[in-house]
Amino acid sequence: MKGRKIERLLDLPDGGEMPRLLEVGAGSGGISHYFATGASRRYQVEAVDVVDNRQNAEGYGFRLIDGTDLPYPDTCMDVVISNHVIEHVGGEREQSNHLAEIRRVMKQDGVGYVAVPNRWMLVEPHYRLAFLSWWPEGMRSGWLRLWRKGKHYDCRPLSRRQIERLLDQARLRYEQLHGEALVAILDIERPGTFAGFVMKRVPAAVWRRIRGIFPTLIYRVRRA
Repeated sequence: MKGRKIERLLDLPDGGEMPRLLEVGAGSGGISHYFATGASRRYQVEAVDVVDNRQNAEGYGFRLIDGTDLPYPDTCMDVVISNHVIEHVGGEREQSNHLAEIRRVMKQDGVGYVAVPNRWMLVEPHYRLAFLSWWPEGMRSGWLRLWRKGKHYDCRPLSRRQIERLLDQARLRYEQLHGEALVAILDIERPGTFAGFVMKRVPAAVWRRIRGIFPTLIYRVRRA
């Protein structure tokens, strides 16, 4: 489902030459596996991660990396995907380099996908704890310990202003796809529902007004 949603949101063509696609942070491998074996067109897929936790490893190349530097030459990828990765790479310096590396390996006419949990979401998705990422960074681990959910909070979710400032610094043009993502999820998971019918008719101005409160911030990015 995630791969189909990303394919739709990036508006990737379904014909022509086989493009190169890189997933930064492969996780279980489901997204890379989808683009390598089940997408509407064939992709030459590469994936990287700092650990190998893949459950689906068929059809694509994989490399272990250390840190945020990517082991690929400049402007070699048609598509680059970073799905809920940037919050795990470290502090602001590492997050900045993560985005700069996405831009570096992306072709001049390439496209990227960046998704990050919103700092102002009510319930933090990794620990299922309300208000966790609302606290200043130095107090979040203490909130975890208070509720006996863990000892150290190793994530750094971002607000809309924070992620967009980092995208600007990385010289990436971006479009926030919050409304489009909701419609895509409903179409894929619950096709033909009344909710999907209504969502498709929400004016763009409404989505813009509430763009900062979505629990997940999703962007289509290109080189500036």
